[in-house]
Amino acid sequence: MIIDNTTAAVVTGGASGLGQATAQALAAAGVKVAIFDVNEAKGEEVANAIGGLFCKVDITSEESVVAGFAKARAAHGQERITVHCAMTSRRGKTLAFDKEAGKLKRLSTADYEYGVQGVLVASYRIASLSAEGMANTPALEDGERGVIILTASVAAQDGQIGQVIYGSAKAGVNGLVLPMARDLSDLGIRVNSIMPGIFATPLMLGAKQNVLDSLSASVPFPKRLGKPEEFGSLAMEMVRNTYFNAQCVRLDGAIRMAPR
Repeated sequence: MIIDNTTAAVVTGGASGLGQATAQALAAAGVKVAIFDVNEAKGEEVANAIGGLFCKVDITSEESVVAGFAKARAAHGQERITVHCAMTSRRGKTLAFDKEAGKLKRLSTADYEYGVQGVLVASYRIASLSAEGMANTPALEDGERGVIILTASVAAQDGQIGQVIYGSAKAGVNGLVLPMARDLSDLGIRVNSIMPGIFATPLMLGAKQNVLDSLSASVPFPKRLGKPEEFGSLAMEMVRNTYFNAQCVRLDGAIRMAPR
């Protein structure tokens, strides 16, 4: 795909971390970027800095996402690029000892459902609504109409203790990629996912220094946390390279997560 000022993109979670870095990389290439996020202050700040558009969007709400796409398309035209980085989930073991009750307690189905909605269902929502818009645009070179990039995680393959929600939901994101890419192949819409390892996002950088040092040491090479701009760089290559389709790619410094 040609990336220039005739191209529009939507980046969810674009107010910080991986999404912000991706939005910045797209804007630097001339793309008209709309940021979907719930953090209005930070989202507006990032959008203004890159000459983009902020849309306050809750990815768990169909109505909110539909309104976000409508606002973005009214301002920039139909997006050809969608990078979905936003998510919400919970953490907990399948069974954990409850000190107050003096017995093992099951992670609730409601908690599990919350994570699946915030990770897997939201990924389908964003991807399918974007694809619906892309399908009604003229084809570009190679018959391409658009590209969708989802964010999975190394936890999709290396889920740790306490990640039964997150790991399985992110595995589900990877599970969307091939069938969705096949569903959309006749329309010229590509679908891929990125599985980041341990990245220096604002949430991660809130940990204590000794924890960050330990995490960095656990990465085979390079022995550091991933940089958000490295995620953005891979997303850009997935956009540029039209032969990149139906792939789930680890970006992790060769780390393989231990059970805990």
